[in-house]
Amino acid sequence: MKLSWAALGLVLLAPLAVRAVEPISLGLALAGVLTGYISYPRLYCLFAECCSQKQSLSRDALQKDLDSKLFGQHLAKKVILNAVSGFISNPKPKKPLTLSLHGWTGTGKNFVSKIIAENIYEGGLNSDYVHLFVATLHFPHVSNITLYKDQLQSWIRGNVSACARSIFIFDEMDKMHAGLIDAIKPYLDYYDNLDGVSYQKAIFVFLSNAGAERITDVALDFWRSGKQREEIKLRDMEHALSVSAFNNKNSGFWHSSLIDRNLIDYFVPFLPLEYKHLKMCIRVEMQSRGYEVDEDIVSRVAEEMTFFPKEERVFSDKGCKTVFTKLDYYYDD
Repeated sequence: MKLSWAALGLVLLAPLAVRAVEPISLGLALAGVLTGYISYPRLYCLFAECCSQKQSLSRDALQKDLDSKLFGQHLAKKVILNAVSGFISNPKPKKPLTLSLHGWTGTGKNFVSKIIAENIYEGGLNSDYVHLFVATLHFPHVSNITLYKDQLQSWIRGNVSACARSIFIFDEMDKMHAGLIDAIKPYLDYYDNLDGVSYQKAIFVFLSNAGAERITDVALDFWRSGKQREEIKLRDMEHALSVSAFNNKNSGFWHSSLIDRNLIDYFVPFLPLEYKHLKMCIRVEMQSRGYEVDEDIVSRVAEEMTFFPKEERVFSDKGCKTVFTKLDYYYDD
């Protein structure tokens, strides 16, 4: 469709410049122009998405998105900002960037993967160069694990061949069949190329609930001792997260060579959200729908959520995931 509009524009403009040209000559001229259009990458990329369109990432833009859309996750913000911006700015990385995001549902893992994609490609998750795999959807049957391994290798090899800066997001790693993810181990390692294909500029993001209990324990210990959650450091839980994922028999990372060979660059903890963070989510959702922020509704929606531990009621058990549907009750036309 984009090519057709370009061709139509050339047809409409051509008579003004070539009135004296015979019809056959005009047709040949237009064919030559279109051939040049198709074969000239910069011109083509004005009308279609190209892998090379965005050569750099704005660190300031990424930070702005993280600050305005992700709440209660000081560790994740810092790691994602430094890791992604540093990787994109490196013209010759030694290996692909590999991030493993851990935490309860609704804490922002999927949201962060969306923010990363949008800051690298205008199409975000809809870009031809961003690929989302959901364990229960794409790899449902353990009996087909050999087939899945072959397909996964083929998909990654083909897409990286088409665009070195491809992004691969694996959701529900805690539900993936053990051993399957090891099929991509060679692509995450320190190789210049494999069979003529370099994977060093690709980005792999894994999303998992594995290790969420450990993250909660640390956050709760800090809260009970009167410390601010912002005092939690990455070193307080990163090692424990990797060990937890590696030893969890119900995780796709169970005894995975990706962990054993230290091929995952960062294990990123997403802390459970507190009441104040839910209110931040609700305000942003109101604004995104074009409503004025009504603090009464904000409080009422937040108070409808459930919290744990039962006695202390510190953390939301569903994060921000369901606050959006609860808003529908108050704005149902």
